[in-house]
Amino acid sequence: MSGSVEARLAELGLTLPQVAAPLASYVPAVRSGSYVQTSGQLPTVDGKLPVTGKVGAEVTAEEAKRLAGICALNALAAVKSVIGDLDRIARVVKVTGFVASAPDFTGQPGVVNGASELLGEVLGDKGVHARSAVGVTVLPIDAPVEVELLVELAD
Repeated sequence: MSGSVEARLAELGLTLPQVAAPLASYVPAVRSGSYVQTSGQLPTVDGKLPVTGKVGAEVTAEEAKRLAGICALNALAAVKSVIGDLDRIARVVKVTGFVASAPDFTGQPGVVNGASELLGEVLGDKGVHARSAVGVTVLPIDAPVEVELLVELAD
């Protein structure tokens, strides 16, 4: 992929948001050696959740997939807050997605695809990653989805 990560975001009509303020005692991201691990990122927009509830009940799978993309964008903002320049990302190593799920909802992988697809669009081959998509009973502030990233930095 040619050009900078932020130029690619602009091409896609996306803006990197301000880093979401932590809801408790933690930081948005931590660098350790050549890796950055983000805390779980909720799909907040301007500090608010656009939608709350369980996927498969109050929230459709399609809407949750869109929200997972917002989580990934928020996670990239957290990474940038630690490294300064997203072009320093060598690759996304792992994505973990948590989906607040109605008892009979089993489409967690499709929901977390929203994050995976956004990372692929923005980072190209550097965005290809290992992944877990986990169904949970509830997430902080009744968010439908939460995503965390582990990224490796280029030397």
